[in-house]
Amino acid sequence: MIYTVTLNPAIDYVVELSAFKEGAVNRSVSEKYFCGGKGINVSLVLKQLGIDSTAMGFIAGFTGDAIEENIKKQGVKTEFTHIKNGISRINIKLKAEWESEINGQGPEIIRSETDAFLTGFDHIKNGDIIVLSGSIPYSVDKDIYERILERLSGKDILSVIDTSGKILTNTLKYHPFLVKPNHIELSEIFGVDINTPEQAIKYAKELQKQGAVNVMVSMAEKGAVLVDENETEHISDCPQGIVVNSVGAGDSMVAGFLAGYIEKKDYDYALKLGTAAGSATAFSTGLADREKINEIFNRLSIN
Repeated sequence: MIYTVTLNPAIDYVVELSAFKEGAVNRSVSEKYFCGGKGINVSLVLKQLGIDSTAMGFIAGFTGDAIEENIKKQGVKTEFTHIKNGISRINIKLKAEWESEINGQGPEIIRSETDAFLTGFDHIKNGDIIVLSGSIPYSVDKDIYERILERLSGKDILSVIDTSGKILTNTLKYHPFLVKPNHIELSEIFGVDINTPEQAIKYAKELQKQGAVNVMVSMAEKGAVLVDENETEHISDCPQGIVVNSVGAGDSMVAGFLAGYIEKKDYDYALKLGTAAGSATAFSTGLADREKINEIFNRLSIN
């Protein structure tokens, strides 16, 4: 089983305006909402690719109930920890002349709720996969990913880390199967500007020296790179298309990579399917569907 962890799920409320006028009443031309968060997005795209998973994390209030109900309807199993106080986040995504976001901070999570959440990992068994994605809520200790991995140490599981900064680098001592920074996050970790696949490969290898098994770096219009456990370098082109949505593209890439790896245990194939899934979401108004992923996959090349 694949378990995806989203510590701070949200309802993304996407509002489109013809123009935004500051200090005035603005009326939308369209509205959409999506229930998710990074790990949940991974689960939803995995489902499109025919793979079951279980979503874990914290939810609270009527918005939390809506998130859980929505993803269950899409075929994803859930093992959320329910928080007594507050509500899960509503994030406002405003699209006008520019794209702007207002992200909520989420409910306050107390120590006993964190402890209850951590006990939920005790039933994860050998052969399972866990995906730890996204930032950590303000009320949760910043070492929670490390505590999860420590709790699972000694079990034969594959762990995937998709976060940034010290939260990512502090997990490397647990030798995660895959880490997936984008090129900006990789730049921030090492204090350099990374703009080419060759530079991304160089610093991906530095993450391997610190403990990562495989490192995949997404680079927007410049494609993606993967340095695998055998030190083989893979470069994926970026397919042509019109980018209409950046939300969930990286999560979709993680889902596609995992689906490809599970299917064939082949890193070229996994990177290709990951790139196709990430691009399919970027070219869609919401998360990618299987038809779009397959269409892009069939015109991609891996070097």
